[in-house]
Amino acid sequence: MLTDPAYLALLGSGDLEERAGLAWQRMKDCDLCARYCRIDRLATTRGAVCRTGALAVVHGYGPHHGEEDCLRGSRGSGTIFFSGCNLRCVFCQNWDISQKGLGRPVNIEGLCAMMLELQACGCHNINLVSPSHVVAQLLAALAMAARRGLRLPLVYNTGGYDSLEALRLLEGVVDIYMPDMKYGDSQVARGYSHVRDYVPVNRAAVREMHRQVGDLVLDEHGVARRGLLVRHLVMPGNVSGSRDVLAFIAREISPDTYVNLMDQYRPCYRAREYAALDHPVSRVEYQTALQAARDCGLRRLDRRHRRWWG
Repeated sequence: MLTDPAYLALLGSGDLEERAGLAWQRMKDCDLCARYCRIDRLATTRGAVCRTGALAVVHGYGPHHGEEDCLRGSRGSGTIFFSGCNLRCVFCQNWDISQKGLGRPVNIEGLCAMMLELQACGCHNINLVSPSHVVAQLLAALAMAARRGLRLPLVYNTGGYDSLEALRLLEGVVDIYMPDMKYGDSQVARGYSHVRDYVPVNRAAVREMHRQVGDLVLDEHGVARRGLLVRHLVMPGNVSGSRDVLAFIAREISPDTYVNLMDQYRPCYRAREYAALDHPVSRVEYQTALQAARDCGLRRLDRRHRRWWG
């Protein structure tokens, strides 16, 4: 039996609008991602890593058929790609969106209209890509869209550098959390993503996400309805620390965590400037990570992305 998306339980009481208002206030001294820049983003974007103010910037939106099978189903995942990012990964495959900020500013009414249009297209969910820096705008748009008939599950598709303050505002709102777990070592993360304390921040965020939604639940058609889905990109030379990441998931989250172990790394953006990153991941490196996942006892591995670049 299909269940209603989580946010509908907050709609009737007005709690959804209240969450949006609280998030909007937090932008005045912003702690809505783990950068904790404390900038008044309603007044300026100077100094903010995300370079995003009161208006979200959208690069594009539409049904996406390239996501995990459990998200795309037969009709696609209703994806909204936000420009800007709170990470600065030197190997980013979408650097023109995340670093250059290509896209157009969209107000709350515009975001609401996008969500409803994706529902009208028949998409299985609303998939918010790189949402960590636009939590306030998303909550406001979601409240408006839900009042106008939105009934799709919400996917929070994040790089994994999320603040607990933001995640607590999202409790009972997000149905499916899909964080990256990029690294097993914070020093490596600082070198390649220019961020401090990635590992403890990321692990605390994933623990909180799992506490809220539990293991991933699929409907009778194999489409995700609620729960946690973790992505881990295997990188050359074990830069990503795959064994440490996978052991953490199995030991401290759940051996039934749905993990997409991705093999599609290839040098992009500035990766050629770093010797450790200037070549694709090899078949042997990926198979080693896959065996590590099995050794850790992880039971739900998505290996659909198998493409070899060298």
